[in-house]
Amino acid sequence: MSRLSNQLVANLLAQKISPQPFEALVDAALREDLGSGLDATTVATIPDNQIAIAQFNARKSGVVAGIFAAQAVLEIAGNSAIKFDKQISEGSKVEAGQLIFEASGKITDLLLAERTALNFLSRLSGIATTSSIWVEAVKGTNCVVRDTRKTTPGWREIEKFAVRMGGATNHRMNLSDAALIKDNHIAATGSIANAINDVRKKFPNLSIEVEIDRLDQMEEAIAGKVDLILLDNMSPEECKLAVKQCAGRTKLEASGGITLENARDYAMSGVNFIAIGALTHSAAILDIGLDLKVKG
Repeated sequence: MSRLSNQLVANLLAQKISPQPFEALVDAALREDLGSGLDATTVATIPDNQIAIAQFNARKSGVVAGIFAAQAVLEIAGNSAIKFDKQISEGSKVEAGQLIFEASGKITDLLLAERTALNFLSRLSGIATTSSIWVEAVKGTNCVVRDTRKTTPGWREIEKFAVRMGGATNHRMNLSDAALIKDNHIAATGSIANAINDVRKKFPNLSIEVEIDRLDQMEEAIAGKVDLILLDNMSPEECKLAVKQCAGRTKLEASGGITLENARDYAMSGVNFIAIGALTHSAAILDIGLDLKVKG
């Protein structure tokens, strides 16, 4: 039976996050922080019945994601006795000093949950903030920023949620969502055409994307009627040539070698997507703190 509130479970489902694996992730994080004993400092210094309000405040400006995660940590640590108030929306832009949400309950529960809750909230908000920066870099073009599967093991659903909160979009969630034929698949099967045919025979309804690293591979990929061609490690100039050669016969995605400094050049080349692993694998946390207001 879930120890999360019905409201929080409903929120997870609405955001396409599986409640049971997520709850297990929170459990593991709390166990990691608690070790095999107690929160020694808090147990030694705080009366068990002392109540406070915990304010989760942004220390720097950014985009917030993962309020639900922080609240899940608090609910489990406080055995559902912690209450929440003054909550902003997921995906909200905040300035330094701005309140994100309040939690009220026993100080011992609040402090037990503090670091783990902040780890989730700061990490996911960092991804949302980074995603928003990339989206802003290509604003005004027809190019969409997408993430990759370069996520923290066990965190994929929530990290991809954070990407969406930053305004970017998700590529496939897992290996069964769509076929992405890469250089090693092509090498193993002998050709792009062989790899496409093999996928289509076994999974006729699956979307197919093919990675190419030379423009002379494009016609073979297009002939296979794929849904998307990934232009791997091509320059913006090569991407322009690819767009011209493709002539709208399928969608194109650029990946590899893309930075914030040249992202707009890639977007202006005419590709439909840019795939950015840095949204998740290189995002710095958003600095968020917890400030206690003790009652009585």
